[in-house]
Amino acid sequence: MKRRTFLTGVIAGAALTPAVHARGASDQPKGRNMAKKGKGIFLVYVDIDAEHDKEFNDWYNTEHLPELLAVPGILSAARYKAVKGGPKYLACYELENLGVLRSSAFTGRPRTPWGQRVSPSVIGSNLTRIVGEQIFPDALEVPERGMAPVLQIGRMSVPAEVEAEWNGWYSGEYIPGYRKVPGVIYARRYRVHEGTSRYTTVYEFTGTAVPESAEWKEQNLHSSPRSPRMRQAMTHAPGSPGVYTRIDL
Repeated sequence: MKRRTFLTGVIAGAALTPAVHARGASDQPKGRNMAKKGKGIFLVYVDIDAEHDKEFNDWYNTEHLPELLAVPGILSAARYKAVKGGPKYLACYELENLGVLRSSAFTGRPRTPWGQRVSPSVIGSNLTRIVGEQIFPDALEVPERGMAPVLQIGRMSVPAEVEAEWNGWYSGEYIPGYRKVPGVIYARRYRVHEGTSRYTTVYEFTGTAVPESAEWKEQNLHSSPRSPRMRQAMTHAPGSPGVYTRIDL
């Protein structure tokens, strides 16, 4: 019951999502209790050099993000900037399901002249796309919560011969304890369907101090007797785990 109360408090005090910023609060099309989380996630990471930084952010914030938020099935989204790890920029899209990215509304979007000039694939480096399907928890919980102010995301792979044991450890022994650490809003795991890593874990935090807290470190040290061996089995992608703060528009 305490867990539910904490999440409800976070939702009630959350900042407006970028969709609301783009349209104006009075034009928000979704009610407070409408789903803002589904079973899929779409993560886009990129590094942008200083020369293109301002125009890239202007394009993303004023044209690209509102354009994608208009696609049916993209429930909410936000942009983030790395304070630890990388790449530098992250766009996080919450999907009703993975089929959203195969829909004509998504694939048939026209590219504008501005987008053709400054999109991540044109001016970015270390462009990384992750399309994931939620595997933990099994069901959607509190899907009406908004975009978190801080994310910590791990992108990892594991050898096939230990994958079943590793998944059992991660979902059954490792991540549940972190969900109880003060300041952790939520934590989810995804199997990656598109991307260079096999799995991704998304932690939602109230602030950047959470992974530096004594409670977080205690969980890291004492999560499970199997943790040292299971950690050695997995390989993180470059820049993982990364900690990202939300870019408020």
